[in-house]
Amino acid sequence: MSALPIHFPPVETAEVELNVNDRCYQLKLEPRTNLADALRDHCGLTATHVGCEQGVCGACTIEIDGAPQRSCLQSAKRFEGRRIRTLEAFADDALMAQLRAAFTAEHALQCGYCTPGMLMTARDIVLRIPDADEKRVCEELSGNLCRCTGYFGIVRAILRVLRERAPSLSPQENIHAA
Repeated sequence: MSALPIHFPPVETAEVELNVNDRCYQLKLEPRTNLADALRDHCGLTATHVGCEQGVCGACTIEIDGAPQRSCLQSAKRFEGRRIRTLEAFADDALMAQLRAAFTAEHALQCGYCTPGMLMTARDIVLRIPDADEKRVCEELSGNLCRCTGYFGIVRAILRVLRERAPSLSPQENIHAA
């Protein structure tokens, strides 16, 4: 018995223009393509990880118009005209370098899957709440899941950066320095 050919209807695509890391991407995407998949599969920006695809784990956290957001929840088309920054945008960022060093020093890394989202969230915490204490850092991290580290190293790393930055700069200067 021979198999019958299966015919699928053509896949509908839409033109999408995204401003990612200060670069314009002209993409043809299926309407259902979420932003995380567009970044990874169509822009080649693989630091954004996709975990739960329900906005719960935080692995896909990126920056939209200066604020951290999940990139797995909505269609990429919804982000046209917005400023999108992924972890790759912060390769030369002094604060991100400080956070990466602190994550290493405090053993805040194990498998590394959550790390990009954690770093994006950590950067936001340091900039937005320069006087955060341990309790506040834990509250702010509650939207990011890590199954390996138990969070202790991550919290210590963020607190280390907060301590290192506090004596040298005022909160307003902290924002402008990064």
